[in-house]
Amino acid sequence: QVQLVESGGGLVQAGGSLRLSCVVSGRIFSAYAMGWFRQAPGKEREFAAAITYGGNNKYYADSVKGRFTISRDNAKNTVFLQMNSLKPEDTAVYYCALADSIRVLTTDTASIDYWGRGTQVTVSS
Repeated sequence: QVQLVESGGGLVQAGGSLRLSCVVSGRIFSAYAMGWFRQAPGKEREFAAAITYGGNNKYYADSVKGRFTISRDNAKNTVFLQMNSLKPEDTAVYYCALADSIRVLTTDTASIDYWGRGTQVTVSS
């Protein structure tokens, strides 16, 4: 059974930082691309960042580029999202996702089979 468990969310002031983690079990982690998505209240879930299975290629939404960094530790089956210079508009539930390819994470999210349950990030002004 595949499980993705996020952690690291919380309440932070604007300009602050948080580091999210997502631990994956039940799959050969290093064989899959990983992504982070977020869903703000009243809005649809949106792509934030993705990383290839080897960690060599990373992709970001324009809204987080330059502020967020995605990384992974295949030895620990974990993907991270370092979030700096946080803004109130970054407030959302953040989800990690596992997929066969970057293409699925960035252009075909309906095909993503595995999602975490999410972690709340709240940025106060």
